[in-house]
Amino acid sequence: MQGKPARRRIDRDHNATAAGSVTIADILAIVSGGAVGLVLALIGGGGSILATPALLYLVGMSDAHAAIGTSALAVSVNAFANLIQHARRGHVMWRYGAIFAAAGVVGAAAGAGLGQRTDARVLLPLFALLMIAVGVFMLRRKSGGDEAIPRFEPHKVGRLIATGASVGAISGFFGIGGGFLIVPGLVGATAMSMIQAIGTSLLSVSAFGATTASSYAIAGLIDWRVAALFIGGGVAGGMLGSTFAARLSKQRGALQRIFAGVVFAVAAYMLYRSLR
Repeated sequence: MQGKPARRRIDRDHNATAAGSVTIADILAIVSGGAVGLVLALIGGGGSILATPALLYLVGMSDAHAAIGTSALAVSVNAFANLIQHARRGHVMWRYGAIFAAAGVVGAAAGAGLGQRTDARVLLPLFALLMIAVGVFMLRRKSGGDEAIPRFEPHKVGRLIATGASVGAISGFFGIGGGFLIVPGLVGATAMSMIQAIGTSLLSVSAFGATTASSYAIAGLIDWRVAALFIGGGVAGGMLGSTFAARLSKQRGALQRIFAGVVFAVAAYMLYRSLR
């Protein structure tokens, strides 16, 4: 029942811009996408958790479920673009990433189905509380090591599967890429360096986002015009972010504090808007 109202609302939005004119909302979608792509490339996650609030409160999407579906698609595509940039720099551990992503896709599919059945009045406050928890976690997390691991070790597969499935379920439920959980999960399960975890995490972020977006697309809960604009900005921001990621990998404490502050501010605003 939810899919049909969402389709009617999205159709009206497209009719308003059918003449091809560029609106302020279009510009905000591009700028927001650029910011999300930049943060995603820099820390392997985090930017994705800002996508839904940006679509709701900056771009002006009125349907929370459509915003979640649209952000999931945009994050998936942007993560894939950033993955290519990190792979060129040798930061991606493909076998670890593939196992983590495969387990996570199963969890993401289940989480997305549950998220669509959850009332937006409940979903958004839960999302805000998750953001607060993420901010606290990032402040408490120690910076990763600089030692790159050279090879795949089969005895770590069990931990990867368990962690991937759990992170995927959370990702699908809230419509987020989950990179803020994938990076420490990869580091904890494999002892890879932080820069390797950042690059490798983008494989899972892309897969989780695509799984979630597919579920929402079937239900008619994606605004394709906004998604395209958001993705365009995100690709540009991601190219810039990936350029600096390797240089900043040894100074990640500062980035963590800055991002945590942004997360706290956005979470507070979401709680204010959803509970008033």
